[in-house]
Amino acid sequence: MRTAITTETTLSAPVLQEIRTFIVENFLLGNDSGFDNTESLLESGIIDSTGIMHVVAFLEERFGIVVEDEDMVADNLESVARISNYVERKQALKDAA
Repeated sequence: MRTAITTETTLSAPVLQEIRTFIVENFLLGNDSGFDNTESLLESGIIDSTGIMHVVAFLEERFGIVVEDEDMVADNLESVARISNYVERKQALKDAA
């Protein structure tokens, strides 16, 4: 079941959808349970702390960013929406350099 994407996330839809697809395929065995993109991945049990490292490796490889140790906080990696926003900020910084 797909939900409508708000205007705020429309700009990030490709990145957000790619991250969501990765999480569904790797942590939910391809079964998209319809979880909300703002839902905490850790608190909901979708991903554990080891899984976060798997997500970080995916982000670095797929989006060409470096996730610094100080960036590994809930503000950046707690939900699909926050991960997507973080990736876009990192890509913008990389493009500006």
